[in-house]
Amino acid sequence: MTTTAAWGAPAATATLEPFSIDRRALRDEDVAIDIAFCGVCHSDLHAARNDWGRTNYPFVPGHEIVGTVSAVGSGVTTFQPGDRVAVGTIVDSCRHCDACEDHEEQYCRKGVTGTYNAKDRIDGSPTFGGYSKSIVVAEPYVLRVPEALDMARAAPLLCAGITTYSPLKNWNVGPGTKVGVIGLGGLGHMGVKFAAALGAEVTIITTSPAKGEDAKALGATHVLVSTDKDAMKTARASFDFLLDTIPVAHDVTPYLTLLDRQGTLCIVGAIDMLPSFHSALLLGGQKAVAGSGVGGIAQTQEMLDLCATQGIHAECEVIAMSGINAAFARMEKADVKYRFVIDMATL
Repeated sequence: MTTTAAWGAPAATATLEPFSIDRRALRDEDVAIDIAFCGVCHSDLHAARNDWGRTNYPFVPGHEIVGTVSAVGSGVTTFQPGDRVAVGTIVDSCRHCDACEDHEEQYCRKGVTGTYNAKDRIDGSPTFGGYSKSIVVAEPYVLRVPEALDMARAAPLLCAGITTYSPLKNWNVGPGTKVGVIGLGGLGHMGVKFAAALGAEVTIITTSPAKGEDAKALGATHVLVSTDKDAMKTARASFDFLLDTIPVAHDVTPYLTLLDRQGTLCIVGAIDMLPSFHSALLLGGQKAVAGSGVGGIAQTQEMLDLCATQGIHAECEVIAMSGINAAFARMEKADVKYRFVIDMATL
């Protein structure tokens, strides 16, 4: 076991502060990683404040991790010291259920082991996230970061990136598909980039007309202002797929009217109770409301490789570790374009 520096929350009412945590000694299949950068996800804030009622303290957030391998266990064959690697939201699963065997570990029947706020499947020790100097992860849950990717701008791909890439791929978005991305934040800006890269015709749907130019620079062809009643009426039944990245509870009714026949609205942002809607909005055209979490390890690696070949990266603001509480406050006000990333050299 080794001790490493970290930042975390000692209680739900506390701001994040520095303290030390223990990382396990290497098992045969383990990869030890020196963390270079860690993205800041809205889930980090929710969990730190116990918004979902299940946080264990002390708590160390961070599941958008990139760094380099410092050591490997005796059974590791894929990585060696010095390799550029990444870790996302998952560090283990049962590995034997149908979901795991289908490379969808994120939907493990027995529950995944999260990168933070979970318990190790072998010794029951708590998992701590990437707001720290180092981490130890089993080889099957470690990803390779292609040389073409900038390490800092790759970090948000491990959650914001795969959360938007996975549904676009799973719903077969591609050339000829009309996609609307609802919301232009940490998730939404990646949704625009991926939908455009996959060949879709992309519209950003936003309450803020000022975001139109940014959206077009990211790859959107059209901008639809959802508060413009005439524009929303004109856009009815015009989308095959809607990627809903709004991070808080909201009414989906206005967006369901935008779906074409057999279209799907997929929720990836809000983890909350949503207002009810009239079923006729779905029945009149065989439409669907769906949800999607992160992708599995294989799909996440596929996404990283695509980003490397097509020059896709997150738009981010790099901060020092000491600036995390200010970053949380700004994130609550949507005052970031579009993701914070912590430079762990400042820890």
